Amino acid sequence: MTKPLVAITGASSGIGEATAKAFSAAGHPLLLMARRLDRMEALGLPNTLCKQVDVRDRASIANAVSDAEQQYGPVDCLFNNAGVARLADIGEQDPEEWDETIDINIKGVMNALHPFIQGMKQRKTGTIVNMSSIAGRKVYPDHTVYCGSKYFVHAVSESLRGYLAPHDVRVIVISPGIIETEVLDHVTDPNTLKAYKDNKVRIGGGISADHVADMILFAYQMPQNVLIQEMVVTPTRQEY
Repeated sequence: MTKPLVAITGASSGIGEATAKAFSAAGHPLLLMARRLDRMEALGLPNTLCKQVDVRDRASIANAVSDAEQQYGPVDCLFNNAGVARLADIGEQDPEEWDETIDINIKGVMNALHPFIQGMKQRKTGTIVNMSSIAGRKVYPDHTVYCGSKYFVHAVSESLRGYLAPHDVRVIVISPGIIETEVLDHVTDPNTLKAYKDNKVRIGGGISADHVADMILFAYQMPQNVLIQEMVVTPTRQEY
């Protein structure tokens, strides 16, 4: 039997890319969405529709989902992964970085959820995996707006879980610590970036995005009546 369609935002690198590979290897058709179309197409995954999407554009997400579902059937799993980490001293940070964080990490999360909630509710099945962070469970220096955005993901996920649970739809939160990804490539505060990198070296480096992808696939492959509500994963030496 053909396996159901999986949609992933932020699929061009990092945990999104790794999760795309994991689900593809497990036999799922994919809808991959990100701003860097070339990076997604370069993965060369079978039964995959790649769409250039900015999660700040609600209509572009809806159009991508419509195209994919016409080809592969309803989306059974959404990995709501797209996000940015603009870390800086909050007193010195350019407020435009706040705007970008809020627009992508908060509004973008809601935009990506919008095409799926009613369909999954009506079909009485589906899984939503929302990308948060350990910074959505505790605050860190120079993470002020980023932490706020990830606390938002936790709150929305908890509320949405209660809303969808009677319809057998699962809502999972994944909260990683330091992972080997490109997420900090655009941090503009040199002191913040140095402190983060120094801490990363101190704990022996981050862990592979492949491990996070394997966890997401594992949680998805549980029977539909089994919900792993949240997964927190860090390097062993990351004690906080």
